[in-house]
Amino acid sequence: MSAPGHITAFLEMLAAERGAAPNTLAAYRRDLDAFEAFAAARGRDLLSATRDDIAAHLHAISADGLAPASRARRLSAIRQLYKFLEADSVIAEDPSLGIAAPRKDRALPKTLSVAEVDQLLDAARRATENVRGRDLVRALRFHCLIEVLYATGLRVSELVSLPRTVLTGDDRVLTIKGKGGRERIVPLGSAARAAVTRYLSLGHDPADGVAPMLHTKWLFPSKSVEGHLTRQRFGQDLKEIAIIAGLDPTRVSPHVLRHAFASHLLDRGADLRAVQQLLGHADISTTQIYTHVLEERLKQVVLQHHPLAKKG
Repeated sequence: MSAPGHITAFLEMLAAERGAAPNTLAAYRRDLDAFEAFAAARGRDLLSATRDDIAAHLHAISADGLAPASRARRLSAIRQLYKFLEADSVIAEDPSLGIAAPRKDRALPKTLSVAEVDQLLDAARRATENVRGRDLVRALRFHCLIEVLYATGLRVSELVSLPRTVLTGDDRVLTIKGKGGRERIVPLGSAARAAVTRYLSLGHDPADGVAPMLHTKWLFPSKSVEGHLTRQRFGQDLKEIAIIAGLDPTRVSPHVLRHAFASHLLDRGADLRAVQQLLGHADISTTQIYTHVLEERLKQVVLQHHPLAKKG
């Protein structure tokens, strides 16, 4: 089997056994192809590459300005490939052993204040007024999307690909199939439920000026290849509503709203493990990027309530 064949077999394993998403597989492919090209320039292929080749590759991409987080992801992809090849007895020894991962600066997640999210939601609500036809369809769909996103903290890929069957049964909760095929239940607040109801009732009233919505597999159908609204389209719409709301559009994205969901919950006393479950993080360490919120809250508790805090 050629080296590219080994990469393909590795990616097929990730998809079949770990439920890796297409975007994840594409990122692994890019990282591994880049390392393979680097090794080839040194007269080696993936199977004959050494520890020195991997270290030299990491040094080279560092010199090219690749961020520590991106370099760590590249090394992770290489490590996982070689573990796969070693497990299948394709290589006798894993050349990535002993290579330290680049230290990553753990930046605080970008987020929005409660007031700024309210501005976005209010702008989205106002956009549904005094419009008809296709403009009404788009406005109600977007309002529904943004309400559900802030109410649940879904990943944008999970949000846009929600099936209509997700609403079957209790409309107060959504059953989400996330990364790795893991299922979780997230509650849906009253504002989000109202936005969903209004969106789905579109076309039932002749005054809407649109035909009844066709039955489709997706909650947010579109003419895209996938059949549902794309992440990119929703991201563009979100930046447009940010401008209308008077916010800097560069600060607003679906992922920022996911961060806002988590930060605002923690700020109001939610447990970190509960937020982990709601976000669909497999490991609590991923959720711990929000500990700055907890630390700030604890600081305020001490300053406000400790008997000695205000002395001296």
